[in-house]
Amino acid sequence: MSAFTDRMRAIRAAPTGKKVAALFDYDGTLIEGFSAAAIMRARMRSMEFGLGELADYLLIGLRGVVSEQDYAEVLAATKPTFAGKTYTEMLEFGEDLFKHETAAKLRPQMWQILLAHREMGHTIVIASSATRFQIAPIAREIEADHALATDVEVVDGVLTGRILGRPLWGPGKAAAVRALARDHEIDLGASFAYSDGNEDIPYLESVGHPAAVSPRRLLRAEAEARGWPILDLKNPTYNRAGMLARTGAFYGSFIASAAVGFTAGLVRRNPQTLVETLPTGVDVGLSLAGVHVRVLDGGEYLTSDRPCVFVFNHQSKLDLPVMINLVRSDATGVAKKEVQRVPVVGQILDQAGLVFIDRADPSRAIEQLAPAVKALREDGMSLVVAPEGTRSATPRIGPFKKGPFHIAAQAEVPVVPVVMRNTGELMWRGSQLIRPGIVEVRVLPPVDTTEWRAEEMGTHAEEVRQMFVTALADWPLESFTDDSPESEQETVDE
Repeated sequence: MSAFTDRMRAIRAAPTGKKVAALFDYDGTLIEGFSAAAIMRARMRSMEFGLGELADYLLIGLRGVVSEQDYAEVLAATKPTFAGKTYTEMLEFGEDLFKHETAAKLRPQMWQILLAHREMGHTIVIASSATRFQIAPIAREIEADHALATDVEVVDGVLTGRILGRPLWGPGKAAAVRALARDHEIDLGASFAYSDGNEDIPYLESVGHPAAVSPRRLLRAEAEARGWPILDLKNPTYNRAGMLARTGAFYGSFIASAAVGFTAGLVRRNPQTLVETLPTGVDVGLSLAGVHVRVLDGGEYLTSDRPCVFVFNHQSKLDLPVMINLVRSDATGVAKKEVQRVPVVGQILDQAGLVFIDRADPSRAIEQLAPAVKALREDGMSLVVAPEGTRSATPRIGPFKKGPFHIAAQAEVPVVPVVMRNTGELMWRGSQLIRPGIVEVRVLPPVDTTEWRAEEMGTHAEEVRQMFVTALADWPLESFTDDSPESEQETVDE
């Protein structure tokens, strides 16, 4: 049994409710690596990084950071990053870095631990020595109840670069956690905490259930001496040339099958021929890309209640190919209008009969959805749609739009939730390349819509969304053990 599995069992055996906290460090814990590195790269790209600032960082790196005073010098060195910027500018800067770079470094196992704590109703806290601008995006994504961070002075909406109060480093973070517990009646003895850093020993020992996550040398020794769980986690890495070849093979197979289907459709004068050929091309393409789709449970619901509206969680460009692999035939889809303009792929999906929605014109929503309702009612076609509307940078399930549920109710067909795990790991939102691995799927029982009323559609959409949240939180632990599919992936550095 792995340390991760032991931890998940301990979480599920813990008391429920907000008096128990789950406290997460950010850099090196929730993400692999350090968000500050992304900030430095961004500043160097923008030519804002001066030689004096670089010299300060090199000196600190050579000397190391072993005390609060050392960390105060680090913060002083970062002053040019903040001074003179508006608070809004820095929040937008942090959001942009997270969306395009840092989110890709999230540790999947730590995300699953987060879900388990939330399912238990625990108070979710991010506690980081980083600035609020670095942790604001992740705090939102994990739906943190509290975010403890190092704050910077703001005067008339502009940052001075001066640090406010005690930095959340070492004993400072432990003190902030104890103060939070006093203010919110949190039982630290029953609470959980996670970190990778040597400086976080005081923070970890402030709770009853600490865990060292891929710890550095001193923390590892301390955790071993105290019997703290050690979660050794590492995001898999891949050979970039291999990823490029696999991705090319996938798209080549997809386009070739579309070309065959399009030509056959012209000969037979039947556009539906294209739809019939795409699953085979997708199957071959996924196989060439090293992507395997594994349905863990509920596979019978893919065919039992058709026609229906299949709804799925949306993280990746891989989601649609996986849904084609699962649904196979007698189905169409709904996508945003922008997809129609994607070269080649947009034309293929248009020819396959997808319904494209202009989200900039909500006044025409009912009119735009009419073809989808007709496909369900008159043509017996099922509908495949992502109710989140857009891809998420993390595995978080975003708000569900009401459109797909209106369609199902109007057509008097059930909604079938298809919950996917791993697509965002194999092809992250900002990536163009496919990584090899296994996409795991759980198909939930069909949801009857015959009694749904239009004025209650928002409530029904949220009920279905919660089914996704619960399914992901209760994912079988076998998927995350040391001999899980992730460990079978190639681990050659890019």
